[in-house]
Amino acid sequence: MRHKCRSYLSTFLFFILLLSQFSGLACAASQQKVLVLDISDSITPVSDDIVADAIAFAENDDYEALVITLNTPGGGLDETLDIIEQIAVTDVPVIGFVYPEGTKAWSAGTLILISTDIAAMAPYTIMGSAQPVTVTASGTEPVEESKIINALVKRATENAKQHGRNQTAAEEFITKNLNLDADTALEYDVIEYVSPSIDDLMTQIDGEKVKGKVLNTDGADITYYEPSLRLAFMNIISNPIVSSLLLLLGVYAIILGISNPGFGAELFGIVAIALGLIGTGFDVNIGALFLIIVGVFLLVLEFQAPGFGVFGIAGFVCIIAGSVLLAPTDFPRNYTPAEFQKTLIISVSAPTVVLGIFLVFVIYKVFEVRRKKPLFGELIGDSAQALDPIGDGQEGYILHRGQHWKARSSGLIEKGDKVRIVEKDGVVLVVEKLKNEDDLSELDK
Repeated sequence: MRHKCRSYLSTFLFFILLLSQFSGLACAASQQKVLVLDISDSITPVSDDIVADAIAFAENDDYEALVITLNTPGGGLDETLDIIEQIAVTDVPVIGFVYPEGTKAWSAGTLILISTDIAAMAPYTIMGSAQPVTVTASGTEPVEESKIINALVKRATENAKQHGRNQTAAEEFITKNLNLDADTALEYDVIEYVSPSIDDLMTQIDGEKVKGKVLNTDGADITYYEPSLRLAFMNIISNPIVSSLLLLLGVYAIILGISNPGFGAELFGIVAIALGLIGTGFDVNIGALFLIIVGVFLLVLEFQAPGFGVFGIAGFVCIIAGSVLLAPTDFPRNYTPAEFQKTLIISVSAPTVVLGIFLVFVIYKVFEVRRKKPLFGELIGDSAQALDPIGDGQEGYILHRGQHWKARSSGLIEKGDKVRIVEKDGVVLVVEKLKNEDDLSELDK
């Protein structure tokens, strides 16, 4: 009997041990996690900081991999090259994924994609259009300087070679503006996977050996990276449209504040310009700012000495030209396709026209008030109504044409009495009580 009890006890302990081992394996499997960083706009001066922060987050918290989803028209070349270097030096496997369906990774986005450890695209997405262009007065022109093109081509082909990808396609992205859809990119060995979702992609890449480690991503927990408040704010103001408009608003506010001090417009202008400079990475076209300032000065001059409108027209031309030059469209400051650069110019110049018209209206109203006949001169002789008891050394308020004025009187005036304005003493009106209806009828004449 004792032998049977020992046998049952041994079997029970073995079962508990086996169950704990399976539970440990399940817990270990569930601990695998993947970090996802979304880049869904232009590559800006803060994008490389965001990527660096996400990589550090993935390294410190032992993430299995970092997925960078790309939906971008391109952006700054310096920031793009910095992101590529960060991907190369980190020990965390980095997966580039053009996602979601129907999106694109052009120019800078293409260079980043072919530099990741694993490249993937969602169905119906596009990559390519990496030939640098610049916007001139005659339209968009491709950058053909051999020093620039050869450097970009070599960087792209070496990155493709490092990851076993099609070097010819990497070159033609830059030299011929090659564009590929997901299926064609997979066929030409530009990418490794086509997947409709992040979860499906994690299942497909499971077991891949990247940077000396075998990926265990099937069923891994997906965590989406959220930048800090500072980086999120910087990301907003570094948008080319936002930073350009901040600079324009700042210039307008300072000029308006100088022409009509006392409302704090100068302070707002300084803050807006500071934020705009930070957003652009301090890479600002000084000539553009000069044109805008001259344009605003000419508009102010037009209203101070109105003539045939020559100064006003010249001012508008200067403001619009300056806003176009202020938009970051030249290479390598902005490495995006020509169509996006045209959209950027329109996005900046159109609000500039609206702001210019508003500024004209404000300046017109300011000078209209300054040239208007003094209001106190028109008040003398008008009638009003007492809102408070006035007299015997007591001041009160009167109601005149919907406005409240402080008043005093040598005689006693009760609340609700009709009064006549007879004099002005500083900011106080001197009034007298209307004694009879003849006085009121005389005023009505």
